[in-house]
Amino acid sequence: MFFVDTIEVAGLGNRSYLAGGERTAAVVDPPRDIDRVIAVAARRGVRISHVVETHLHNDYVTGGLELARLTGAAYLVPAGASVSYDRVPVHDGDRHEIEAGLALRALATPGHTPHHTSYVLEENGEAVMVFTGGSLLIGTVGRPDLVEPRLTEHLARAQHASAHRLADELPDDAAVLPTHGFGSFCSSKQATGESTTIGQEKASNEALTRDVETFVADLLAGLDDIPAYYAHMGPANAAGPDPVDLTPPALADADEIAARLAAGEWVVDLRNRVAFAEGHVAGSFNFEAEGQLATYLAWLIPWGKPVTLLAESAEQLATAQRELVRVGIGRPAAAATGEPSGWVRQGEALASFPRATFAELAEHPGDGIVVLDVRRESERAAGHVKGSVHIPVHLLHRRLHEIPEGQVWVHCAGGMRAAIAASLLDAAGRDVVAVDDPFDAAERAGLTIRTL
Repeated sequence: MFFVDTIEVAGLGNRSYLAGGERTAAVVDPPRDIDRVIAVAARRGVRISHVVETHLHNDYVTGGLELARLTGAAYLVPAGASVSYDRVPVHDGDRHEIEAGLALRALATPGHTPHHTSYVLEENGEAVMVFTGGSLLIGTVGRPDLVEPRLTEHLARAQHASAHRLADELPDDAAVLPTHGFGSFCSSKQATGESTTIGQEKASNEALTRDVETFVADLLAGLDDIPAYYAHMGPANAAGPDPVDLTPPALADADEIAARLAAGEWVVDLRNRVAFAEGHVAGSFNFEAEGQLATYLAWLIPWGKPVTLLAESAEQLATAQRELVRVGIGRPAAAATGEPSGWVRQGEALASFPRATFAELAEHPGDGIVVLDVRRESERAAGHVKGSVHIPVHLLHRRLHEIPEGQVWVHCAGGMRAAIAASLLDAAGRDVVAVDDPFDAAERAGLTIRTL
């Protein structure tokens, strides 16, 4: 009898897995904060015998090397991955026994990366599931454009071939357990559903229902922007990440917060966007702890820039610190918790800006306001407010000078990215209104919607 526990990494849209039997288990694509993995293994009462990577990850820093060191587990990494540390190089067809009757068999599935490898879990020689990493996902595949632009089409074709290999060699009832696809930008499209099998994917996955030329053309046409921080993840994973330090950062008082802002450092307010709009430290940026904090902060912040975190509580701060370390943002330079009134020096006022709906925006035709759309290009192409200015949020801090004069009403698809953008604009001294409303309310409000 075997078990599989899923370890959700929701902020990044990923999953890791602990799979094993009565005494021992393997970990597949572990997150950097490995204490979570160790806790799951402890609850199961199993020893971690193998730590397994499907590929060198481009969207997060792995905890695999540290986990293998701490547990004494064999560290399985695809042989084609160029790394600077000792590991067990995995080749196509290699078989690693977890315990009697339970084994992992490597199956080369290039596409997401050239060296990508899936692992088939076999019980008494029968394939029962496959850990597909960034290869075959739920209803889609991992994107092929994260390694080298000149390889993208070649890897897209490899994805098609790898998906067919999985479908051809595994039984229809074998469960498919991917790492990406639950909100990760490593997925070529947003996955739908929580679980799947080889048979289900044969019926619905475009990699398995379309010919290679059609599949590749559609895949390449649908690729969206790549988070800027991805450029740092692969090298970090190849070099071997340092151990994680999740001890609380030093606490900063109002004078230190002001000094860090004056020095050009980033001060990030983790509170929800409603509270931030009502009152915040002038010059601070709003990245909600409840949103995709790690993805968007790592995407926007100049790499290596010191960051100070402002949080409502020590718990919120600790959660944010854990999320950020997964994407290579190490210890915060400083932090503060509590009420924002305690984050400003005596006599200094908190900054604020208004929030609005699309219906309120529709009440201001021809008023000389600027409507700023901070969604991605693909979102805008499907429909946008006539006359709006378009700068995706991840480019905004470098393109603030392009926004016309006037009051800026900024929107996204739901409100989170608009809040980030509004905080950037507010910090730059612009008169801003954050439209905190679903985009589908725009047309209902009477605004004219155009498509590209």
